[in-house]
Amino acid sequence: MATEIRFSSQIPLSLYIHFPWCVAKCPYCDFNSHALSGPLPEEAYIDALLADLELELPRVWGRVVHSVFLGGGTPSLFPAAAMDRLLSGVRARLSLAPDAEITMEANPGTVEHDRFEDYRSAGINRISLGIQSFDDRHLKTLGRIHGGDEARRAIDSVRAAGFDNFNLDLMWALPGQTLDQALADVDQALEFAPAHLSHYHLTIEPNTLFAARPPQLPAEDAAWDMQDACGQRLAEAGFRPYEISAWARPGAISRHNLNYWRFGDYIGIGAGAHGKITLPAEERIVRTRRKSHPRPYLNAAEDLSFIAEERPVGTEDRVFEYFLNRLRLAEPVPLAEFEDRTGLARECLGEPLHQARELGLVEVETDHLHRTEKGARYLNDLQALFLP
Repeated sequence: MATEIRFSSQIPLSLYIHFPWCVAKCPYCDFNSHALSGPLPEEAYIDALLADLELELPRVWGRVVHSVFLGGGTPSLFPAAAMDRLLSGVRARLSLAPDAEITMEANPGTVEHDRFEDYRSAGINRISLGIQSFDDRHLKTLGRIHGGDEARRAIDSVRAAGFDNFNLDLMWALPGQTLDQALADVDQALEFAPAHLSHYHLTIEPNTLFAARPPQLPAEDAAWDMQDACGQRLAEAGFRPYEISAWARPGAISRHNLNYWRFGDYIGIGAGAHGKITLPAEERIVRTRRKSHPRPYLNAAEDLSFIAEERPVGTEDRVFEYFLNRLRLAEPVPLAEFEDRTGLARECLGEPLHQARELGLVEVETDHLHRTEKGARYLNDLQALFLP
């Protein structure tokens, strides 16, 4: 039985805001996104988001929000005026840090209403562009609505608007992709000098079109070759892999994502959004999930019934959830942080840490542990050692 101690009262807090609409549903996507049919309910959705946020305020009184992430879906379907009203409403209800990182996801071909300058004026200071590839053939296979030329124009627009801090999403191990093509995508991205690059292995997720009709993916050995070669290219360009799929230049690590992986707290509002809040006075952690479909979510604005599920995180689950997230990071894991974030004493980790060390997956020091190169390669096996 894990020994409980007091939670830290200084757990960082972020805000995630979900926008559930896309122009079209990509065949690989398992996120809560819905193809837009008819007019976008801009005003009603912003109203609902702010009402949803107000329900969370009693749990987080006095806490400072260090990052905001506008994710989706495709947030860039919403005009800058809507984002300005939303962020003004957030600032009126929460204490945002003066240097808060405020990220908006955008897809090439969907920034139709305004220029990126207008989003910047609304308070957004970081853009994450869903490029995935610059190769038109691969983009078509992935069901993307943009081509390589549109991707390049979108990046140019982000840079011209004055965004020095921007991320590009790229996927590798795509159907029919060769090593040279994977490297060409990375080289093309590097020409635009992004501050951050998310480099994802395409995986077939349940309940997606690709799961129903799986494409032919590169063999496992070929995929590893792509990962190694692309990683070497990024390292040569001055990027460092601080998480298994995230690369950043010095000083450009995503603070919002880092908070997730360090088992920080986050308010989650919007259709299908998930949240995690620590309540030190009650000595518990709660997870929340909002109603997933946009229509029921919007209807919930009338009776403030946005939350579809709320559950406490039990003692054993805290251990697994902490390490499920924390071991994705390349940095050492301070055992004091484990205690602060989970409310549990480090002594409860004896058996799983012993197994992990015996298998050569981690090295354990007095005050911290870190995964080995083998642990990074067999991350799923390492994380599974902490299952209840």
